[in-house]
Amino acid sequence: MVVAHRGAAGYAPENTMAAFYKAKELKADYIELDIQITKDGEIVVIHDQKVDRTTNGVGEVKEFTYRELTKLDAGEWFHTKFRGEKIPTLKQVISEFYGQMGILIEIKHPALYPGIEQKLATLLSEIVGEDNLSESQIIVQSFDFELLQRLNQISSNIPLGLLVKYRVQGISKAQLKDWTSIVQYINPNKALITKKLVKKIHSYKVKVIPYTVRDKKSINGLVNAEVDGIVTDYPDYIVDFMINRKSS
Repeated sequence: MVVAHRGAAGYAPENTMAAFYKAKELKADYIELDIQITKDGEIVVIHDQKVDRTTNGVGEVKEFTYRELTKLDAGEWFHTKFRGEKIPTLKQVISEFYGQMGILIEIKHPALYPGIEQKLATLLSEIVGEDNLSESQIIVQSFDFELLQRLNQISSNIPLGLLVKYRVQGISKAQLKDWTSIVQYINPNKALITKKLVKKIHSYKVKVIPYTVRDKKSINGLVNAEVDGIVTDYPDYIVDFMINRKSS
């Protein structure tokens, strides 16, 4: 699976509709995005807990109402041609792309937003339908396993992924058994991927989607390690690699 990191973030301002449309144009299978919650309880798509880096505003997302966020420009920082891009709501993104592409949702900074798992589960159920979630091509991931456990208790139908930023080769079988009791994906940093590790994770009947590829030279090793997908800022790099690999 080709997973477009924050949309096609190499070509358009991350986590904007422009980036998600670009990902679709480049034939990504999934778009990956990050969520935060506004002062008035709207789930919005933005990576940082502050708006400073990717908009012309200053301050924490949770201190803005959604109406206030819509007044910020989320595109010009990347390039002037994206002036006017806004921070989208998660509902807007799902409504636009659900059924056309998979959607990989990362819950950021859950401690800042008590109850975010319930709010997200409710939104997904309303849009997709509780009975359809397990086959919906919507995945929720986080570095916080306890958060994923809470989400699984609320809705066991939501496919889950555990992000891993440290070496997992040394993780015990008991730990992997614990993780894979609820998650369908274990997604490590790409630097941690080896064929042995992927085989070990696959033995627990879960998939592996490493993050984040920003260069072409990383692709071959990941594909040879038999990962199930790759998160990338440049979806076309992976698409072109796979096309060339098949043709050769």
